[in-house]
Amino acid sequence: MSRFDGRAADPGSYRDRRSEGAFGGGTRAFAPTSKADSAAAAAAADLDGLPRFEKNFYVESPSVAGMTEEEVEAYRRRREITVEGRDVPKPVREFRDVGFPEYVLQEITKAGFVEPTPIQSQGWPMALRGRDLIGIAETGSGKTLAYLLPAIVHVNAQPILAPGDGPIVLVLAPTRELAVQIQQEATKFGVEIVIATPGRLIDMIESHHTNLRRITYLVLDEADRMLDMGFEPQIKKIVSQIRPDRQTLYWSATWPKEVEQLARNFLFDPYKVIIGSEELKANHAISQHVEILSESQKYNKLVNLLEDIMDGSRILIFMDTKKGCDQITRQLRMDGWPALSIHGDKSQAERDWVLSEFKSGKSPIMTATDVAARGLDVKDVKYVINYDFPGSLEDYVHRIGRTGRAGAKGTAYTFFTAANARFAKDLINILEEAGQKVSPELANMGRGAPPPSSGHRDRYRGYGGGRSWS
Repeated sequence: MSRFDGRAADPGSYRDRRSEGAFGGGTRAFAPTSKADSAAAAAAADLDGLPRFEKNFYVESPSVAGMTEEEVEAYRRRREITVEGRDVPKPVREFRDVGFPEYVLQEITKAGFVEPTPIQSQGWPMALRGRDLIGIAETGSGKTLAYLLPAIVHVNAQPILAPGDGPIVLVLAPTRELAVQIQQEATKFGVEIVIATPGRLIDMIESHHTNLRRITYLVLDEADRMLDMGFEPQIKKIVSQIRPDRQTLYWSATWPKEVEQLARNFLFDPYKVIIGSEELKANHAISQHVEILSESQKYNKLVNLLEDIMDGSRILIFMDTKKGCDQITRQLRMDGWPALSIHGDKSQAERDWVLSEFKSGKSPIMTATDVAARGLDVKDVKYVINYDFPGSLEDYVHRIGRTGRAGAKGTAYTFFTAANARFAKDLINILEEAGQKVSPELANMGRGAPPPSSGHRDRYRGYGGGRSWS
């Protein structure tokens, strides 16, 4: 039996374990404001009647304990892991080094995973120590299991929920699509948690369908995206109702100032783990191709491209607007292409149906607005096409990150017009960092030169190691 199977033994045994600050404590990594201190003090006063809880479960395995500092540093360098914080645990190299329950290890084996991803390797021992955690990693890095599996251990060690109790684990996500996909991962391991978008959760709380008094493990997934979508007030409202001695895991693909500021409000003495660099960059497993063209050329270029790459694989096409999404989808279907669309004006039932058709391969082409840009985890998306360039480089990185996931290779094609010229310089930086070739036309735009005339080119050329576009 695993050393983390607390419920299978004495239900009260969690009380006998020593926890790092079971009612808070520890030094703060960020200097809080007096307002935040007052809020924390007020929340702490509301702990009366709530049980103490265990959150430090980590026991280093002999193989991990035996790693020298030189071996640890070499491993982190090889896997591009950067860590910050006090008393940082060594990374784990094998799944069995973590000590997860046996049924969890069986599910990991069934899924075909060979070794922990970098974020899992360092994030699991951090999370299992019960400390707050900031994780910065690109999409497709395995971060969902990086917080879900420690959540299982956390739940198993707590007292059984009584009637009227709310959940123990809460995961906040920016979109329903991402929430559903997290839930699908969670159900493989049988853990009882609540996964919600901020607005929907507030509705459920205000209608008295749940409460947050038992939450001791809080996850903010894709925090940068939630801020982009304007959820900061809702997040603050939710967190204000959760006991202050909770454990908080804060995940983001980027680390802009506003994301860091939100972390300062919610986290205490956190570990920080960065996979790769804090700088915005694309997944290196994705071959990126950028084509300079005019707006009027886009549809014909899209059809030419589909004729070249269509092999039954899933193709995800991003548009800027819902109207454009519907128009292009309608035109593609009239031209005989098996395309469906997903965006915010679709009913939830229709969005679920479209995703199901896309995942099954019955409709291998899906057009989408950014509602699907993050959190969409569909196996075997081979190609991403940016029909419209997004409004930020962060969204560009997240869009193309729908391919090349879980170690697979992927290809992204981007249509780039004169209207997008202000993004040229930063886009070039992303391409060059990923080892992609930059077309002369894009390089000229990056230097401030006017884009070529619409008739300048009539053929696609692939840049970055892909096939030519005919």
